[in-house]
Amino acid sequence: MPARRREKMKLSHIILKVDNLDNAVTEYRRKGFAVEYGRLKNPVNALIYFSKGPYIELLDGTRMPSFIKRLFRLAGKGCMVDRLQTIDDSKPGSYCQLALENYKKDLKTETELLKKHGIKSYGLPGRRNDIHGRHLRFRLAVPVELNIPFLMTYFSEDPKPVDFIHPNGIKEVKKVIYGTNSAYFELIKELCDDERLQLREGAGIEVKFDCDFL
Repeated sequence: MPARRREKMKLSHIILKVDNLDNAVTEYRRKGFAVEYGRLKNPVNALIYFSKGPYIELLDGTRMPSFIKRLFRLAGKGCMVDRLQTIDDSKPGSYCQLALENYKKDLKTETELLKKHGIKSYGLPGRRNDIHGRHLRFRLAVPVELNIPFLMTYFSEDPKPVDFIHPNGIKEVKKVIYGTNSAYFELIKELCDDERLQLREGAGIEVKFDCDFL
């Protein structure tokens, strides 16, 4: 009996660094996107969802105090601080992080694959109650190597709209061009087989939609 083919990950979301969250929400709504805050009270992020494919997360920074970052380092989780710091240090208007997702309850298969390639990772649970009252639960795995996307399980409830077209006519993210060290191409392809993902040597992330907008 042939071995069962392992289901690979898909693109989850891309983090877009912004200068000010409220201003960015206003700006992207003006550009014709439906944007919602991550939560009702004191939101730290905002989301641009699509019915299929990856979504975009707007962040103006991690808002993590320096002393908390130091505590994380003392706890041996400096790699997580380094990952967060890349967001804080990124230029507003740039895509700065990419996440991959699976549709299981854990990331054991993926973290084992990282380990096989000599890459350590740290796991942690995530949760968020969104503006619609959904209790979104998920798990994260953060590779020590910053040139590899971070990993997550899909939300416990699906927050994406059905058959939705943004006011500007955009239906989905068509392509994500992810710059990284070519030494990690093989690993990333083993993790993810999303046809939207294109790898290139270098740094930076580019996002292309299914149609142009102003």
